[in-house]
Formats: sequence, C-alpha cells, structure tokens
Amino acid sequence: MPEAGGIDPRGPRFAASITAVLLLIATLLALLGISTRASASFGWFAYQPLGDFAFVGGTAWAIEMTPVGARVADPGFIAVLIVALLFLWGVASPRTAPWGALYRRAVQARLAPPTDLEDPRPPRFAQGVGLFVTAVGLMLHVLGVPLALPIVAGLAFMAAFLNAVFGLCLGCQLWLLLQRVGLVGRTA
Repeated sequence: MPEAGGIDPRGPRFAASITAVLLLIATLLALLGISTRASASFGWFAYQPLGDFAFVGGTAWAIEMTPVGARVADPGFIAVLIVALLFLWGVASPRTAPWGALYRRAVQARLAPPTDLEDPRPPRFAQGVGLFVTAVGLMLHVLGVPLALPIVAGLAFMAAFLNAVFGLCLGCQLWLLLQRVGLVGRTA
C-alpha cells in the first residue's frame, strides 16, 4: 500500500524530461554566446600559418572585455536563468511548479495509478541542487569567467538527462548519501 504523503515517481521524471530539453537548448545557446568567444585580437589561430603562430601570455576571452549588461543579455545566460528560476519555483513551491502541475493535469490522469509512492524530499532536494549549480554558473558568467556558463549548463543537462531517460536522479542519490551520514532527513 502506498504511503499517504508520497508522490508519484513518474512526475519528477516527466519534469526532468522537459528540464533536459530546456537545458540542452540553454547549453547550445551558451556555447554560441560570448562565454566561448575569443577576443578579436587573439582569435583561435589568428589566421596565420602554424609556423608563425605564437601563443602570447594567456588566452584573451571576449567575455572578459564585455560589459556586465552584455553578459546578462547573452541568450545563453537568459536561457539558464529561466531554468534556474524554474528550479527555484520547484524548491519553493513544488505543488505549483509548472512541470508538476502539467504532469498532474495532463499526464497522470491518463496513466494507471502508481504502484508505490516515493518520499517527496529527495526530488525537492535535487531541484535545490539544480538551482545551486545553475546559480553558480550564472554568477561566474556575470563575473566574466570564460566557459563557466556552457560547462554548468552541460552538467545540469547531463543530470536531467540521466533522470529523464534512466531514472537516475543524481540529486536524490546525494540526498540518500547525506541521509545515511545523518546530515539531512532526520525525523523527530
């Protein structure tokens, strides 16, 4: 018999599927944005024959010379920001988060009832991990760290993809590890 306070385990996988698609788009936009561009003064090969190519100092990245307003207006930044806000919504109010509400209204009614329910705390913690990871990437991008945004978006995409396709929730596994150690999930 299912627990009274549990959630349908198919709901978080549905949400992970949509999140994975959004993160794939965000990763592609971040890869095409200013975070990966070299400055015009250096270029990757400086359009010179390889014999004359000399690497001088460090790599000059376009993001380092771009004003903060342009960094924030980068399409990759905006896409990752939208995903981060959706993660925040999932942490703050999981019952009203858009993908959960869409699942309950449009998908769950067409499926057989779940055979068992799961604890809602690990998926909520996983949303918090996703929020933390994307927030770090957004902050590093605003600070002008080259490649931070596409790397973070790619890592978040891989985590969402693993959950959506294989049912492997990395944030949930982290929750279970922390619970085993005794840091989270203590009951009074």
